[in-house]
Amino acid sequence: MKNLIIIGARGFGREVYCLATETKEYNVDFDIKGFLDDKADALDGYKNYPPILDSVENYVIQENDVFICALGDPTYKKKYATIIQEKGGEFISLIHPTAHIGLNSIIGKGCIICANSFISCDVTLGDFVTVQPFSMLGHDAKVSSNCQLNTYSFLGGFVEIGNNVTLHTGAIVVPHKKVYDNSIVGAGSVAIRNVKENTTVFGIPALTIN
Repeated sequence: MKNLIIIGARGFGREVYCLATETKEYNVDFDIKGFLDDKADALDGYKNYPPILDSVENYVIQENDVFICALGDPTYKKKYATIIQEKGGEFISLIHPTAHIGLNSIIGKGCIICANSFISCDVTLGDFVTVQPFSMLGHDAKVSSNCQLNTYSFLGGFVEIGNNVTLHTGAIVVPHKKVYDNSIVGAGSVAIRNVKENTTVFGIPALTIN
């Protein structure tokens, strides 16, 4: 039995804890050992959660430990996952049983696939991708590592998403378009053109705002 440790004990960390308890692997392949967070009182006032074990920087990995990174910001997700990997830590993916994963689709390590999300056929997700509830990824979409696809995101067929990209709630990328590395598509926005690297776009149609 593996011992799952969740990186981040704040709002999203608590959500990921609940997701983990609802997977078919819970109490079969893994139990949940606790959280890593540098805010030792992050769970004060909350009940029924396992403890904060230590900070990511100070935690000493034990035999049978496995990890999931419950941080929404791609920059911090990459930073803290890298610290654990450099210590030899292993990451697993969590897939809610109500999520749909289509034929031939590939899910990288450390991914979080939330309830009622839909991943069509022949989709590729890199490592440490989060797909929030009710998001939809069309056929042949490609999402690179450390991305955050928030609730009700939509990727059309053949969309390509670079590394460290955030799609905020209700963001749409129309088919065949590309969102390059380190970019952000704002909530409710519709990207009808390629989004350049290190760019934030917002609106319908989505226009550059930085």
